[in-house]
Amino acid sequence: MILGLEKFALYFPSRSIATTPQADGLAYEEVRFPATDGVTLHGWLVPAAGARTTVLWFHGNAGNIGDRVHNIGYLHRLLQANVFIFDYRGYGQSDGTRFDLSEEATYRDGAGAVAYLRSRPDLAHTRLVYFGRSLGAAVAVELARTDPPAGLILETTFTTLKDVARVHYPFVPLWWLQIKYETLHKMAEIRVPLLILHGDWDEVVPLEQAKQLLAAANEPKQLYVVHGARHNDTYIVGGKAYFDAWARFLQSLER
Repeated sequence: MILGLEKFALYFPSRSIATTPQADGLAYEEVRFPATDGVTLHGWLVPAAGARTTVLWFHGNAGNIGDRVHNIGYLHRLLQANVFIFDYRGYGQSDGTRFDLSEEATYRDGAGAVAYLRSRPDLAHTRLVYFGRSLGAAVAVELARTDPPAGLILETTFTTLKDVARVHYPFVPLWWLQIKYETLHKMAEIRVPLLILHGDWDEVVPLEQAKQLLAAANEPKQLYVVHGARHNDTYIVGGKAYFDAWARFLQSLER
């Protein structure tokens, strides 16, 4: 009962995909692949000519991949990287329902996405970089721990789900929380280059949590603060300087 309530408070999937990369002038490939437990998931591969990097995007807890099209366009055009984004089970056109969602299920979905990309010969020459936003950053960290990428980018992420809950519900006892996403405790196990992006006006996850993650991480690591950005507008508020931070990080992986 409690776990069911947690799911409805944490996961906000949308089935209807309002737009596709084609609306932003991007060629893309519809992809279906299995999670590690066999659930069929749906995603898009947006290729870039001559790309040396493939960005695997783990999105946040609400909506679906159609809500990220505008951002996908910027990443594709300004970074000349392949972008692969997918929906967790119960989101968009992926199989499953909201009742199938759980912390472990999102990890199995993410592992399926990694396995799928690593199986494609046409991407074998590219560096695989994990990019996680918000809840998706917690998924990206778990996958970076078990199947390390060439680099890891975390945006608007949190230390643990309980720490986020404490910010918004300071007087509510949290002993009953079963979904944990304990990102902070996993940082010591991550041994790939790390970039953390966070807005200093983030109303969902305080910047302090990004600083704690940075302190717990291994080198090489860096934190880029987007001044004036809230939880969902980092790439808009950050503008060119934000994407320059991305570009510098990706270039550093070539050395």
